[in-house]
Amino acid sequence: MAGKIQSLSEEERAHLLPLLQNAQWVEVVGRDAIYKEFIFKDFNQAFGFMSRVALQAEKMDHHPEWFNVYNKVQITLSTHDCGGLSQRDITLATFIDQASLM
Repeated sequence: MAGKIQSLSEEERAHLLPLLQNAQWVEVVGRDAIYKEFIFKDFNQAFGFMSRVALQAEKMDHHPEWFNVYNKVQITLSTHDCGGLSQRDITLATFIDQASLM
């Protein structure tokens, strides 16, 4: 059985969050979460991106909060099991950025 998921430490935050901010992820005000908006050429591209993310999220057992209208996808990441940001969010955010370029 896996151990309890831990929130990011202050040291991890100081190292990892600036890397995500450089990739246009922003911290959510009033919540320990990160957010990013993606714009695609059309709905087909947006949906394909969401499908790639969904498959990876399912493998990780870590699911994003997201909203889609036509070519826009808005994603918020936070780990409910620890009530804030965890390494899972960093890993999924990194994958999401890579998937957005496919």
